[in-house]
Amino acid sequence: MRKLTWILAIIVLMGGVIIGCKTKFPTTTNNYKAVSTSHALARGKVLAFSICAGCHYDRAINKFIGTQIHDIPGIAGKVYSANLTHSGSHGIMAKYTDAEVKYLLKTGVANDGRFLNYMLRPNMADQDIDAIIAFIRSDDASVAAADTAVGLTHLTFVGKAFMNIKAKPMPYQANVKLPAISDKVKLGYYLIDNLGCFHCHSKSLTKLNFLYPDQTKGYLAGGIKLKGKDEMDIYASNITPDKNTGIGDYTKEQFFNALQNGRAPDRVLRAPMPKFDKLTHAEIDAMYAYLQTVPPQYKVVKKI
Repeated sequence: MRKLTWILAIIVLMGGVIIGCKTKFPTTTNNYKAVSTSHALARGKVLAFSICAGCHYDRAINKFIGTQIHDIPGIAGKVYSANLTHSGSHGIMAKYTDAEVKYLLKTGVANDGRFLNYMLRPNMADQDIDAIIAFIRSDDASVAAADTAVGLTHLTFVGKAFMNIKAKPMPYQANVKLPAISDKVKLGYYLIDNLGCFHCHSKSLTKLNFLYPDQTKGYLAGGIKLKGKDEMDIYASNITPDKNTGIGDYTKEQFFNALQNGRAPDRVLRAPMPKFDKLTHAEIDAMYAYLQTVPPQYKVVKKI
C-alpha cells in the first residue's frame, strides 16, 4: 500500500512539474511586413474564408470574432479562438506584428513564446501567408472592429499537461513557393494540406504530421468523431479513392458539388464540413487529381 502511495505521489509530482514548467520558445525578430495589393486581398479573402473561418468566423454576425472549438475533449477544458477583427480592446491582430503572425502560422510559436498547435501551417507558401495577413488587416466588413469576446480559454490539468508534452514547434521554412496551377497533383496536395482537409479526415486530431501530412496515421481515411450542429456527433468521411468506402466512384462534377455546394452523391454534408465556395474550379480539380493518387484505404465510416 505504501509503495502504491509513493507511486501515485510521484505521478502527481511529475504532472505538476510538467504543468508548472510552462515552456517558452524564442519568437521572431524579423521586420517582415505583408504587402497589400488588390490581388493579395482577393486571394487572402478566399484563404481566410476557406481556412481561418472554420474556427474564427461567426456566421450569425458575419464577422471573424472567434468561436468555441467544440472538438476539444471536455476533459481538456474549453478553447475559444481569437477575435481577428480590428477591435483595439478584444482583437488579437492589434497585439501582433505581421512577422509574428507569419511566425505563429509557420512554427506554432506565439509572440509571448507559448506553443499553440491549433493553426500550424508550416508548408504554406509565403505569398499565401502575405495574402491572409493583408486581408485580415483590410477594411473588409468581416474584419471591421467588433468589441466582443466569445469566451476565455481555460485548460484543465489534463489539457495543460497535454499542451506542454506536445509543445514541439515546427521548423521555420522560408521562401516556400505556391505550386503552379498546371501541376495539378502538387497543387492538390498543397491544398489538402493547407486547407486542413487531412486534419479531420485522418485518424486522430492529436497525432497529425503537420510537416509531412501524407505520413499522418490513417491519412484521409476518415473516422474522427467531430461535433456538428447542436453538439451532434459527425464522423469525418473516408476521402481516399477506395471504391467501396471512400470516394473512388466520385466524378469530378460530384466532387466539385460536394466541396462547393455541400452535396455528396448520397447525402447533404453537415457541419463542421464547410462549403469551399470560394475556391476556383481549377483548385478543386487539382484536389481531385491529387486524391486519385492517394493509396485507397478500406474503412467504413458511419454516415449521418
